[in-house]
Amino acid sequence: MIERIDGHCHYWTLQRGDYGWLTSDAADLQPIYRDFGAAEMRPLAEAAGIAKRILVQAAPTEAETQFLLDQGRDDKAVAGVVGWVELSSTDSVATLDRFAADPLFKGVRPMLQDLDDPDWIATRPHLDAIAALKRLGLRFDALVMPQHLQALGRFVEAHPELPVVIDHAAKPAFAASADDPRHGMWRFGMAELSGHTQVYCKLSGLLTELPAERRATSKAAAEALHPAICSLLDWFGPDRLIWGSDWPVLTLANPFAFWDEVTGRLLDGLGQRERMAILGGTAARFYGIEGGRA
Repeated sequence: MIERIDGHCHYWTLQRGDYGWLTSDAADLQPIYRDFGAAEMRPLAEAAGIAKRILVQAAPTEAETQFLLDQGRDDKAVAGVVGWVELSSTDSVATLDRFAADPLFKGVRPMLQDLDDPDWIATRPHLDAIAALKRLGLRFDALVMPQHLQALGRFVEAHPELPVVIDHAAKPAFAASADDPRHGMWRFGMAELSGHTQVYCKLSGLLTELPAERRATSKAAAEALHPAICSLLDWFGPDRLIWGSDWPVLTLANPFAFWDEVTGRLLDGLGQRERMAILGGTAARFYGIEGGRA
């Protein structure tokens, strides 16, 4: 039996002071304006039968990446860390070499959704930094929204040897009106990207994109997400889909157990092999953790 893996979650400690997006005056973020870590995550994961997890950066600093690696050494369920480096600088090559000496370090994630330039990923990363990612066998997590998919496509075409995973399925605009152009951007962009076999996609962060009334119950949430999940299965297939909780950001919408229940409903029509690929096998293969803890 393949172990379940949470392919996307976060730990943070506010006193570290580099979470620029998470501030005391952001009213909508107040429920998660506190520390989150292994002690709180452990019972949630155990109740869902999740054996391992991937920690993903939440601050654009090397210091936070080191913090996550340190957390991983203390939390034996952590099978990998996706960190941050300044990919537009040649200095990042030495940083990548240093981080990659730790077997828990699996890849990098620039916070593309927060950058002013939607074409950043196609124009700004230094070629030496991308070459270092490939040389070191690292992966690239793409934190993007529909408006970034065209530029991400150019990046993927330019670097076919680099494994890429699209976080949160590129955040479909579920709350937007039917004529919002982001719907077309999302469908066209995701379909195009799925044609590149090195590109994977995370089923994470979706509840927080749904309007509250569409996630009042797990049945309602599953019905609202079903069309998008069907499209993603058609485009990527279960062997390129990775389940993640996006905890604790998830809790802005619903509890951890609620997302686990919605997941069960969404994957109910799949066979056992397909379900376990999405729930653990694909993450193990993508992040290189087939043999257990890194």
